[in-house]
Amino acid sequence: MADGCLFCAIVAGDVPSTMVHETARTYAFRDLQPWAPTHVLVVPKDHFTDLAALAAADPAYLGEVFAAAAEVAELESLSGGHRIIANTGPDSGQTVFHLHVHVLGGKNLGALAG
Repeated sequence: MADGCLFCAIVAGDVPSTMVHETARTYAFRDLQPWAPTHVLVVPKDHFTDLAALAAADPAYLGEVFAAAAEVAELESLSGGHRIIANTGPDSGQTVFHLHVHVLGGKNLGALAG
């Protein structure tokens, strides 16, 4: 657990959240400021700053995070499609520096535009 990390505090149960899915090493909860009708965050229970840090440390664990994201999409009945986003670094818009993937769906999200 990293001091001052919001997502570490959520995983520890020190900050309330609405749990959607949990495994031995991942935790998924509803985003408080959703960007879509379904917006769930999936985090590793251990603190890793971003996707690159977890990929370097334990690629299998990163696979567990993405497998949990796929399970969330199924649990949330996102059969029409969904988007998974993992921001890495401040230029990407990452604001909480604990790896998290956004699972978005429940409406037509449109194409990504650059």
